[in-house]
Amino acid sequence: MRPVRIANCSGFYGDRLAAAKEMVEGGPIDVLTGDYLAELTMLILWKARRKDDTAGYARTFLTQLEEVLGTCLDRGIKIVTNAGGLNPLGLADEVGKLAATLGLAPKVAAITGDDLLDRLPELQAAGVDLAHLDTGRTLAAAGVRPISANAYLGGWGIAAALSAGADVVVCPRVTDASLVVGPAAWWHGWAREDWDALAGAVAAGHVIECGPQATGGNYAFLDEITDLRYPGFPIAEVAADGSSVITKHEGTGGVVSVGTVTAQLLYEIAEPAYLNPDVVAHFDTVELTQEAPDRVRLSGTRGSPPPDTLKVALNYLGGYRNTMTLVLTGLDLEAKAARARDLLDELLGGWGTFADSDIRLLPFDTGAHLRITVKDPDPAKVGRRFSDATMALALGGYPGFHTTTPPTSETAYGVYWPALVPADEVEHVVHLPDGTTTTIPHSPSGAVPAPRPAPATARPDGPTVRVPLGTVAGARSGDKGGNANIGLWARDDAGYAWLAAEITPDRVRELLPEAADLEVRVFALPNLRAVNVVVVGLLGEGVASSTRPDPQAKGLGEYLRSRLVDVPAELV
Repeated sequence: MRPVRIANCSGFYGDRLAAAKEMVEGGPIDVLTGDYLAELTMLILWKARRKDDTAGYARTFLTQLEEVLGTCLDRGIKIVTNAGGLNPLGLADEVGKLAATLGLAPKVAAITGDDLLDRLPELQAAGVDLAHLDTGRTLAAAGVRPISANAYLGGWGIAAALSAGADVVVCPRVTDASLVVGPAAWWHGWAREDWDALAGAVAAGHVIECGPQATGGNYAFLDEITDLRYPGFPIAEVAADGSSVITKHEGTGGVVSVGTVTAQLLYEIAEPAYLNPDVVAHFDTVELTQEAPDRVRLSGTRGSPPPDTLKVALNYLGGYRNTMTLVLTGLDLEAKAARARDLLDELLGGWGTFADSDIRLLPFDTGAHLRITVKDPDPAKVGRRFSDATMALALGGYPGFHTTTPPTSETAYGVYWPALVPADEVEHVVHLPDGTTTTIPHSPSGAVPAPRPAPATARPDGPTVRVPLGTVAGARSGDKGGNANIGLWARDDAGYAWLAAEITPDRVRELLPEAADLEVRVFALPNLRAVNVVVVGLLGEGVASSTRPDPQAKGLGEYLRSRLVDVPAELV
């Protein structure tokens, strides 16, 4: 069969609304997908559902669907989305209601089984400790009560729904790549043990899951972007052997190049053995080829059986927090910051009155910001009592005092807790369009192979020049819970030889002062001329709890590129 053309129209909850219509009307596609769920999104949806028990899904999907559903049905375009979030059955019901108002009758399927919240006591009683993946601490030892607990499901439920004739498949917390794996497996009739084909689909899914990040968005080398308009959203043409071509609709902005695809392949992957519920995709085997303008082929991806566990994303309420940012200008910035800190210590009865406080002096060219965040289980401590105290410095503090916002109230924050659960403890259920349900068996499992040793590279010799790292390396960074992930790649073999030798755990700690006392892991992906860096614990307890100005480490890669290093002159 010809390759299946799978288009993406959303990379997060809040992405470009017009993308769905643009992808449907911009050229031929077979499947329209939308990814709405991130670690933080589950907490956002929980808050929405607490106010309205019929909520818990990404409402913007319905806005997009209204514009494209009729066209998709006319053209036979399937729609697959994880917008179901915490309430996939509720969203499936809303899809039916919306369709009725449009005079349409799509066949709608939904998937459940990921939500383990009510089963946590049962699982713990059975000996499933749900230990934190990074700290090893158990839920019981931490004494916390999760408010959400969702296992990452795979793509076979999606494939079953499409095989049953579904026009729209509403998913809960499936892996992002499953939105491509499921349709590709259905289209090509893959078997459970077609590991290489499945792994290729995972790679393609990972590339297009974040929308225009694959087509020039957030791309390090601006000089390579041939069309500076807003980037078009990506399409993966997945062939029967799992190889694919990443492209975009003709006439849209941005660019699809080996560089843009490399950047997205490295995004938030940790080690090269990329675990999914259906297969382990070995990203250090992926080969990229520029076939034509805006067409990059992914081939050679090897796969192996998945582990016998599934990742579970849990969230619990950590307490309440508040942040005020004080502006410092002119002379003596550090003295002014110290003055503000000491006066607030006096007015608030000591920083120790809070469960946690974070005070950061953030300099810039003409001044600085003093960013103060406080946390506590008692909302009264960190609410207006705290923010009003900062305003007392308006006349009794340092010269030039002002803030970036008026006094603010406290907000509740969540803490992300990644864990593993035996796959057999999770029931993957598909609610078919005919009203029946079917349970999806888990794939055969196996031991995850150790990382492949990278071949030795000869580091270039000769005179060096001191330049920013970004002169020879691109970067893309993000978060994996409390860990920061930075992918670095070079544009040629000589640059990679230097990069692979230069980027060691110790060197990363030197270049990133925040990482000086943290565990750093570095993985080589020579096929991509890349290394991937994981800084364990840099983001604390995850994005919802982090007090860093950049809680998801989105800017960390660009900061690393700005650091000065000694580079062989021949590479510059």
